Amino acid sequence: MARQVSKGRSVKVTVPSGFGSVEAGKFYEISGIFGMAVDNAQEGEQVVLLIEQAEYETSQIDATLTYNVGNKLYYDPGNKLLTTAADDGAGTSFRLVGIVTQEKDANGVIWFILGPQV
Repeated sequence: MARQVSKGRSVKVTVPSGFGSVEAGKFYEISGIFGMAVDNAQEGEQVVLLIEQAEYETSQIDATLTYNVGNKLYYDPGNKLLTTAADDGAGTSFRLVGIVTQEKDANGVIWFILGPQV
């Protein structure tokens, strides 16, 4: 038996113990899935992550870095930030999540295209 259960634009995941709270409108990697939280959630609760491949706007970035159009964008799970650094400098690689489409503006906001889930 097989059937389609959704259009694949979002998924529901449980926030694991020790993760901390999840805030709507922020990006997270939970249970190997990266996306934008649609609602707030606490550890042990379910949260919907928007995973649709689309262009997003965010200020959830490392303010010390420059973000230029075409830069690869990675997710730093320790700091829960989007970065242009591929790793933490100590050997831990970050997950590639997209490409910058509008450089960081004066308000510390970028636009990016979310890549497909792999």
